[in-house]
Amino acid sequence: MANVVLEFKASAGDSEPQSRPVLIIGQQTSLQKVGWSQMKGKLQPAVSKEIWQAALSALNPNPTDSCPLYLNHAVVAALPSQVSRHNSQSSAHFVSRLVRSCLPGGNNRCIVMVCERSDVFASSCAIARTFPIFSRRSTSLRRAEKKHVTVEILIVGQESSSLGVAELECLSNAAHGVRMAARIVDTPCNEMNTDHFLDEIKAVGTELGITPVIIRGEELKQRGFGGIYGVGKAAEHPPALAVLSHKPDGATQTIAWVGKGIVYDTGGLSIKGKTTMPGMKRDCGGAAAILGAFSATVKQGFKDNLHAVFCLAENAVGPTATRPDDIHTLYSGKTVEINNTDAEGRLVLADGVVYASKDLSADIILDMATLTGAQGISTGKYHAAVMTNNEQWEVACVRAGRSSGDLAHPLVYCPELHFSEFNSAMADMKNSVADRENAQSSCAGLFIGSHLGFDWPGVWVHVDIASPVHAGERATGFGVALLMALFGQASDDSMLNQVSPLGAAANMSGDQMKRDCKRRRLV
Repeated sequence: MANVVLEFKASAGDSEPQSRPVLIIGQQTSLQKVGWSQMKGKLQPAVSKEIWQAALSALNPNPTDSCPLYLNHAVVAALPSQVSRHNSQSSAHFVSRLVRSCLPGGNNRCIVMVCERSDVFASSCAIARTFPIFSRRSTSLRRAEKKHVTVEILIVGQESSSLGVAELECLSNAAHGVRMAARIVDTPCNEMNTDHFLDEIKAVGTELGITPVIIRGEELKQRGFGGIYGVGKAAEHPPALAVLSHKPDGATQTIAWVGKGIVYDTGGLSIKGKTTMPGMKRDCGGAAAILGAFSATVKQGFKDNLHAVFCLAENAVGPTATRPDDIHTLYSGKTVEINNTDAEGRLVLADGVVYASKDLSADIILDMATLTGAQGISTGKYHAAVMTNNEQWEVACVRAGRSSGDLAHPLVYCPELHFSEFNSAMADMKNSVADRENAQSSCAGLFIGSHLGFDWPGVWVHVDIASPVHAGERATGFGVALLMALFGQASDDSMLNQVSPLGAAANMSGDQMKRDCKRRRLV
């Protein structure tokens, strides 16, 4: 998988299965809408029209099914016929599963994705996440040749015209962003420490013509970033706050994405156990997703100011490590009594969101993080947990999750009931809750929001992706598609406009438009 080159095309051309193995995938009703004339070039002479039709009739998805058409060279697979309201109509997770399990082997392969136009973006991102890049297996390191997988998007339904060049470019950029994020998350800390992560940020900046702002090491302490500095000061490689900024002419609002980039989380002096520490290389999943999404979004053209803020640190154990009972002053000016050094993500993000508000004057701030193990209990392995001070954005996040395949579900937002969990006799707050059975994921998000202030007039969105960031031992690149869809209305790209749940300015009254003119494009 590490050597796979993924290419999206409106037509992959004709080739018999022995030369180029093929997987054809879609809902059964969609597959039945495809004429034999559209498929025969990829199947003949090994597969006849009769075999094709018999295979379609034999499919009985529950929830999925597949049927070999010719030895191990050609397969047709069916997605679920219907999904529940909290799933994506694209069945994106099932797309990924079927590609992993049914795609024939070979150096030159083809996937024909049969779907409606509204499902193209989610289906393409689902395919991308099945081809991880990072590998240190000795066999893959010795293999110099690249494997090619061509993805043909065959659109059925009312809007069945072929994809244009710009739409295919959008899919390629999104796929690149998903695979980049997954690669960073999969890479262990000895190869992805804060130095390496900054190199990744600089590489994206160079590609986009952007010079990152980097505040690092002792400068963080001097400038008041007590959260990021306190978490990362014991590590060999110093912590950093890095910012990539896209500032186009004519922008009407400022958006900031803030990512948790804990390159490894030992838990600090509140150290994790031998079974819970493995996998903590993934604690940079939020920052990785924001980097992948920023790269893809800016390439597609973005109309408004967009800042990607990366809060990078390694939560290490050492002589200078933060101790429980230490009190730190964060960038907000608020003091925090540390009662759990393993609740570090909220500390770095608190600095990040306040920097976005104070220094970048952001109107909309979204933070993304692998923040709490409790997220998997709250919303499960497939749905990110979303909390926001704005009900419309809560609904928008859920809709963007369905349209992108990166599913999301709301958490309780009720600071007046929950924030007392952080009461401290010594400081403005503690960093971990008193009662771990009281809405842990919500409380963790509220800690971040409290440094902005619960009366902050802008839009604040918190996205916890602790469980969806990986499937088994592999990273998923979760969050890239969600961000691209959620903010798609501010893009120059028609496909992102289509999958975005926001931008309903045409449906707003005149008074609403006046009250919310700074966010007229997205809200």
